[in-house]
Amino acid sequence: MDHEQMAKMFKALAEPNRIKIIELLSTRPMCACEVLDYFDFTQPTLSHHMKVLESVGIVSVEKDRKWHYYFLKKEEASELLKAMLDLFPN
Repeated sequence: MDHEQMAKMFKALAEPNRIKIIELLSTRPMCACEVLDYFDFTQPTLSHHMKVLESVGIVSVEKDRKWHYYFLKKEEASELLKAMLDLFPN
């Protein structure tokens, strides 16, 4: 992972609600309505957060008729953590 990609991912995670979304999705995939139960904001706001997380490759979405199911891309999230740790050898 190059520094530019890392910076984009860190920027996406610089918003506390997005970190909480990642934490929720780490337990299991969730539909948008389930994620919204944990927040005090609107569906369009959630959609914005999810688009940001999708754009950096941390979250993926599957559409099932009228529902959107969000998944944490654990391998990509782990890759980011590994790349960050590699910046600080020893």
